[in-house]
Amino acid sequence: MNEGVSLKSKIVYIVLAALTVLLIWLGDEGKQPIVYLGTELQHSVGLIDSESALVLQNSIARYGNVANTPSYVVNRGTYQVDLVYSAEDKDSVLELWEQGDKIAAWPINSWEQELTAEFTLSKDAKALQFRINYSGNGSLVIKKLTFSPRTLFYTDTYFMMLVVLALYVVGWKCFMEDGIRLKQGQLLDLCVIFGAAFLATTPLMQTYLYNGDDLCYHLARLEGLKDGILDGQVPVNILPEGLQNNGYMNAMYPYLFLYIGAFLRICRVSLALSYKTIVLLANVGTAVCAYAAVKSMVRERRCVLLAVVLYTLMPYRFTNILHRGDLGETLALIFWPMVIAGLYHIVMGDRKKWYYLVIGFSGALQSHILSVAYVMAFCVFTALFYCVRIVREKRYIEIGRAAGLSLLLNAWYLVPFLYYYFREDLNKEVLRWSGYYEQSINPSNLTQSISLYNKQYFSLGFALIGCLAVGFVFLLVERKERDTDLDGFLAYLLMAGIVFTFLCTGYFPSRALMESAFFRNIGTMLQFPWRFLGPASACFLFVGVAALERSKLLAPYKNAVLALLVGLNLFIIITVPTDNIHMPYKNAQALATKGHETKLGTSVGLFYPHEWRLTDATDDKLTTSVVISDFGAITVNDYKKKGTKAVVSYTANDSTAYLELPIQSYLGYRAKDENGVPVTFTRGNGGRIRFLVNGDGMPHQVYVRYGPVAGFVIADIVSALTILIWLLWGYPGRRLRERIAEAKVSALQQAEEEREKPQGDSGHET
Repeated sequence: MNEGVSLKSKIVYIVLAALTVLLIWLGDEGKQPIVYLGTELQHSVGLIDSESALVLQNSIARYGNVANTPSYVVNRGTYQVDLVYSAEDKDSVLELWEQGDKIAAWPINSWEQELTAEFTLSKDAKALQFRINYSGNGSLVIKKLTFSPRTLFYTDTYFMMLVVLALYVVGWKCFMEDGIRLKQGQLLDLCVIFGAAFLATTPLMQTYLYNGDDLCYHLARLEGLKDGILDGQVPVNILPEGLQNNGYMNAMYPYLFLYIGAFLRICRVSLALSYKTIVLLANVGTAVCAYAAVKSMVRERRCVLLAVVLYTLMPYRFTNILHRGDLGETLALIFWPMVIAGLYHIVMGDRKKWYYLVIGFSGALQSHILSVAYVMAFCVFTALFYCVRIVREKRYIEIGRAAGLSLLLNAWYLVPFLYYYFREDLNKEVLRWSGYYEQSINPSNLTQSISLYNKQYFSLGFALIGCLAVGFVFLLVERKERDTDLDGFLAYLLMAGIVFTFLCTGYFPSRALMESAFFRNIGTMLQFPWRFLGPASACFLFVGVAALERSKLLAPYKNAVLALLVGLNLFIIITVPTDNIHMPYKNAQALATKGHETKLGTSVGLFYPHEWRLTDATDDKLTTSVVISDFGAITVNDYKKKGTKAVVSYTANDSTAYLELPIQSYLGYRAKDENGVPVTFTRGNGGRIRFLVNGDGMPHQVYVRYGPVAGFVIADIVSALTILIWLLWGYPGRRLRERIAEAKVSALQQAEEEREKPQGDSGHET
């Protein structure tokens, strides 16, 4: 034990940990009911009485669904619904719907005042909703509807308790025991890294989940990935419950880092907290990658830590996280510093650090396809710009290593992606909905501070423009005195950042260039020119911090410049507004926070875009039941689907008739009958699986399942073996062997010194 820490301090530490866990447990909302007064239900007709009840009368000339709750993402389990009402007619019904299917209904009896029903969900619901079906006769007064779990809606509280306990254990090991020992500088670095990540996460520290433009899609991916894991897919290419249980293609959008949130969902953590956890880890990863990349090029600790703060808190990251809900691009931005550092080391730096580019490229590829296209273009232009040097110093060897290792590491994702992109009949043209030029930005926006009220907020921010100014001062005024390789690379990054920024603005003649078929093909694919703000910000960051370290002119003012840039950057956090709209409770009478609803997906929901559907799979053609070509010839006895596996039982007397299963017939599905004989199927209406029936009048079964696809399995094995070999014999393995060898040498030297010590008399008699 650490003798410097008193027993009293240790007891206080343990008590503080226990108290923190207790307070978190007391705030558990996972078992709290969700309660709506009649007027709080979603409705378009009816009157409101003095008790906030919804009054429906036959004078409204409306019957059917007149009021409903939001849609919920709910874990499987047993739940209860209570409806307090008064009714004059007995034909009204409380219904339970899931993804367009009515799965339960309970009569609203006129001789009762309250309806209590218990129901069990055998699998997780994606769009669970209560609907009140009004008969149209007599008066129906809806006073209150309560939705409650028999156990828990979600396990967020227990997850947070585990996280807090883990942090306390780490603190104990660091400060209470002779465990992890850090030097003062290392401790400072960690404080800045985690402090910047914490500040970047503070806008999400609300009880509810703030809705962004694309958030509903990424929540659908997260939820679907969980379903795919439980389905046994490794990796997950099909989201089995997507598109009203028809299945939705997952292989077209990178998802490696979403596995973290998917495993939390398997542990019944809410969708909202699972998503926020991924964003928190993305902030930590951004700070760590910025630190590692800049440190490999810049020696001075102050400048490295400045880069961590500026990049982690840069405006464009907050635009993606808060406004756009673009998780893919948020994750891809983690790796731009590694890409830039990797290119530097390959073309002129420490060529042994070529693996930086592998990490950067692979990370971007596993985050966002369009971002990796930007990375590839930047790599190609850099290689062409430095081609003479690359050939002269034979640095193409490192380029080949980086490219080869990147392909092998990512084969498990690239093979399915390319297979479906080129061979599947996917609806890809809807990706080109943007004309590019209409999304360009005004240069005046580049200096703005963030605001949650402006959906079109795209800026470099004051701090990165300050980095641009520092780079100009150094490169234009001081470079002539000592022109080094790094100075040349900084000049290249400065020009690249300026070009990237120019491409974002309305001054770039993108509208005129759209007349060219070549540019129109590229522009509509990229969609938004402000995507260039990410690489532009990374380029200006490297230029600013490296120039600040090397500048003699700014040396006397370095501390002032550092403080100014950090202070300007903090405006990004302090200008995020909080007002009454963002208060955690609806009103003083609220039983639970607004976040209690959003943890179940309300106000956000799940959405499956059209771009990776089969061409004919529009919403109006989706169905959840088996489609029969001839009801006189076929009788469907049963149909069951679990994940990507389904079985249909039927009897038919006409072999020219067919069945269509409510499953999207993506390449990789296969079917067989009850005897194990393969069944040939085609693509029917709405992209469904269609096959001809056996019309012998006997009962038959057809079993359908997805995969495994031989090429995908081979790619998985290749990537797994590459990772294993690299860990054992590559850089990590080499470093480990070097440390083991150093430890053995040190142990032998210590043993030799012990043997060489003279065996003196102890001074005592035996």
